[in-house]
Amino acid sequence: MSTTSTLIGTMLRPGDPGFDAERRGFQAARAHRPDLVVAAATAADVQAAVHHARDRGFALAVQSSGHGLAAPLEGGMLISTRRMREVTVDPATRCARVEAGARWADVVAAASPHGLAPLSGSSPGVGVVGYLLGGGFGLLGRTFGFAADRVRRVEGVAPSGEAVTLDRPPAGGTVVTAVEIELVELAGIWGGSLAVEVTPAVLDGWAAWSADLPEQVTTGISLVPFADDPTLPPPFRGRHIAMITLAATVDAAELVRPLRELGPVIHEHLGWLPAAESHAIHHDPTEPEPYAGDARLLRTLDRDALRAIPALTGPSAPVPSVVEVRRLGGAYGRGRTVPASAREAGYLVRTVTVLDGPDETAARALHEDLFRPFAADDLGRAWTFCYGLSRTTD
Repeated sequence: MSTTSTLIGTMLRPGDPGFDAERRGFQAARAHRPDLVVAAATAADVQAAVHHARDRGFALAVQSSGHGLAAPLEGGMLISTRRMREVTVDPATRCARVEAGARWADVVAAASPHGLAPLSGSSPGVGVVGYLLGGGFGLLGRTFGFAADRVRRVEGVAPSGEAVTLDRPPAGGTVVTAVEIELVELAGIWGGSLAVEVTPAVLDGWAAWSADLPEQVTTGISLVPFADDPTLPPPFRGRHIAMITLAATVDAAELVRPLRELGPVIHEHLGWLPAAESHAIHHDPTEPEPYAGDARLLRTLDRDALRAIPALTGPSAPVPSVVEVRRLGGAYGRGRTVPASAREAGYLVRTVTVLDGPDETAARALHEDLFRPFAADDLGRAWTFCYGLSRTTD
């Protein structure tokens, strides 16, 4: 076996300044514990690191933003790509070349001056490559489909250390160094959120309203338990709030009228906004925090199972958790590079528990209880939202 490979780039070992910051990501509940971190700045750095890991039999992991960390690395080598954030947009071809450490905010900023936008998700801080490898359930997914289907070219390093070029996201083993993705013409989005208190009528009403939506509209409902905290605005304090989110390529003002009749509106912010401000629709957290999450793809949405969620996850529940139900269908059903379960699903149900009180065992038990009533329609896990679970989990 060859042992002549030479590392390039910045190398950090336990105890070195910056080592801990480099191995940690957005998921604060767990972190990689490698023997060596290679802070890559170029594709050549990545290739040298893969060669080195192969020659010495090191376990290998890659991290950019660290949002979806499942199984932390113990020992071995971590390649950090967070310095590789260059984005180049070609407005003539409506494509962007994106380096492996880029976040969606980087792509949005580069594309928006040209009236273009990527098929990004709700959080601008999520890493582009990890999102694409998970399929890419985007803000406008019912209209444009999975982001993974817009990948035109992947540059990477195979496990052998060879530089490779692919025409779709790799199934595994290849370390991605850059991707070329198609952009869409999109200057603005009609959307935002509307908040009402969680009630059976609200849950049934959203489910009925979302069932026959046109493809131009993507929607979800998030059930958010708010603590009885005096620092929170009084309308939210100690209540279980349903945040209905929408993103559309058409003016949906008339379409959303029935939502205001579901109950007293606590907060509403709907209308046209620049594509560059699409992150304002969901207001995802921007600072690292410890959390556990699980998600299931459902063929249809069982109303009885939906109505059972508040008792399990509300502010007074033993393990308060956020639950989001997304309407899929539309262009999602025409996906090409994702598993059949994702194409066939009509809904996605996901839950996230912040681990600042309950331990992870209690959170996982709650998640199992939450999904059990949906079993008849369950098509499998949506792994991109399974935080802290590896694919060996079942």
